[in-house]
Amino acid sequence: MKRQLSIALVKYGIGLGLLAFMIWRNWQPPSGIGIADALRMPLQIGPLLAAVLILTASVLLTFTRWYILVRAQELPFTLWNGLRLGWMGFFFSTFLPGSVGGDLFKAAFIAREQSRRTVAVATVVIDRIIGLWGLFWLVVLSGAIFWLVDEPALRENAVLQAVVFGSAGICAASVLIWLVSGILTEAQSARFADSLTRWLPKVGGIAAELWRALWLYRCRGKIVVLTLLMSLVGHVGFVLTFFYATRTFLQPDQVSTLPTLAENFLLVPVGMTIQAGFPTPGGLGGGEAAFGWLFAATGSAEATGVLAALVTRMIYWCLAFAGYFAYAGIKPASPDNQRVSETSSFVQTLHRCALR
Repeated sequence: MKRQLSIALVKYGIGLGLLAFMIWRNWQPPSGIGIADALRMPLQIGPLLAAVLILTASVLLTFTRWYILVRAQELPFTLWNGLRLGWMGFFFSTFLPGSVGGDLFKAAFIAREQSRRTVAVATVVIDRIIGLWGLFWLVVLSGAIFWLVDEPALRENAVLQAVVFGSAGICAASVLIWLVSGILTEAQSARFADSLTRWLPKVGGIAAELWRALWLYRCRGKIVVLTLLMSLVGHVGFVLTFFYATRTFLQPDQVSTLPTLAENFLLVPVGMTIQAGFPTPGGLGGGEAAFGWLFAATGSAEATGVLAALVTRMIYWCLAFAGYFAYAGIKPASPDNQRVSETSSFVQTLHRCALR
């Protein structure tokens, strides 16, 4: 436990240190608008309010997506409990090191409340996979549209072109895996999962669980398509949230220096992916560095990317705290055959997840 606590403290230290460095680096840069300059400007209430409302709607949509995946396996679960556990998962993902803290919480609690625990945990895994899948598909679809209309932001930027092609490769590989999985019988699928455990000594167990989660939903094609579409809509909301966050501290006559909406649809998913994979609380520091680099790669000031990431993070933090208090203050709704966790169980799970 001491070792786990030490690792967690190191991750917090790395995140805060990197964040401090990015703020210092872009506080008053030699040229262009710095963070200090932007903070002295009047706050733009309209863009800030738009960012808050859009992000709230997008987050609620992700909770509903998970609820649909759970009900697709005919598990006793209510939308109300999906929202409650979703909010707490969002809280953990925002404040715990790494990006799976929220998933651990949801998996632990839904497993305690269900008799088919493996299936219950698989819903959390497949929800994360569909979320990431939707992120890559958004880049591919946006890139295809911008390519067809000859959007200068894509045509003249090699970095954005590489992002589109890389995302297209990931989507093509995922579609191939999906098609191949439909050829195998249930027995063959089980043997393949066991083989993964033997072939991959260190990560075989994780790979096998991912494969089993995929197989559980292979015969639920319509549900997967529906939730993938919900994922795309949610990610559009996340892109628009960041788009408006960049305009919170800049005056209307200064927005021409920012990436266009088309560029945001290609840049933001990449920044979100880097932030999600950075092993600090909510990607702290890593997200700011990523967006600063991405903005600089498109000819905008690095400082505006860092500031936009900070504004977005503040909105995330406010929603995460709101979700925590909502979970603590709202009683769960439980179907007749679904057990409800007690407060002591919540505290124990919170403690275990915090040390992961």
